[in-house]
Amino acid sequence: MKKILFTRKLIKTSEKHALNLFKVKLNVDDILLSKEEIINKSNDCDGIISTITEIFDEKVISKLSKNIKIISNFGVGFSNINIEAAKKRNIIVTNTPDVLTAATAEIAILIILGAARRATEGIKYARNKNWKWASNFLVGKELNKARLGILGMGRVGRAVAKRARSFGMKIHYYNRVRLSPDLEQESIYHDSIKSLFSVSDFLSINCASTAETKHIINKKTLKYFPKDAVIANSARGEIIEDDSMIEALKSGKIFSLGLDVYNGEPNIHPEYLALPNVFVLPHIGSATYETRKAMSDLAINNLREFFENGKCKNTVN
Repeated sequence: MKKILFTRKLIKTSEKHALNLFKVKLNVDDILLSKEEIINKSNDCDGIISTITEIFDEKVISKLSKNIKIISNFGVGFSNINIEAAKKRNIIVTNTPDVLTAATAEIAILIILGAARRATEGIKYARNKNWKWASNFLVGKELNKARLGILGMGRVGRAVAKRARSFGMKIHYYNRVRLSPDLEQESIYHDSIKSLFSVSDFLSINCASTAETKHIINKKTLKYFPKDAVIANSARGEIIEDDSMIEALKSGKIFSLGLDVYNGEPNIHPEYLALPNVFVLPHIGSATYETRKAMSDLAINNLREFFENGKCKNTVN
């Protein structure tokens, strides 16, 4: 029976399922493991179930036991794993696509609304009980008839577009490859980010984290947006360059920002918390019971499929 290290605690029923398939080292206390602990605890294992909180850089992967044949990542993203280093060690890396699309798209809409309708300020006023209604009190931005730019029109991007249409938004998008008409659903394609950003009253960031997308929202590209644009990031924190974004928020170039992800999680840039026009959540895009269970089960089944067949359909390398 193969032996697996779980770096973090998963849904209880899924862990029970895993115990029927493998010898499992559980992280009972759900404590974040150091790089050294991951290396040492997995020394006698055949595979690892990891999450975005563990960084498998080249140094860590080079020190993993030769017995490790697969890292099954809990999440659709895998920027926490050095894919090239894993490939050199003949370690398969898998992810959990499809099952978290709806939940993540819902959070994308939530942070768009939270930023547009000045929820951070509103919550503060309500808790302090110091507000009086007036015609100009907490006036925000309306989604109806606004142009929503979507950066990354994959599964989540298309799910965001579908939900945004119900608010009366007109969808524009940039993607590495233009979608077929049946997937576009009359969305307007842009062949450059400059073209997309220039028409984005709202922007939803839904692209993968890659070398090309790191800090793609920066001092230069922020100038492309219409004045008073709203930006929402539910993808990965490193897509935004913080100092430039904070400057744009303070100057009024960008009306507001919605974040479910950010650089250095959980250590968010302190100015984001100080600014009234930032609506922030603690990376809960997939945090519904149904989705987290489906992700847990798929991460486990990726291991089972690999050890049974020598390959897995959810391999990313």
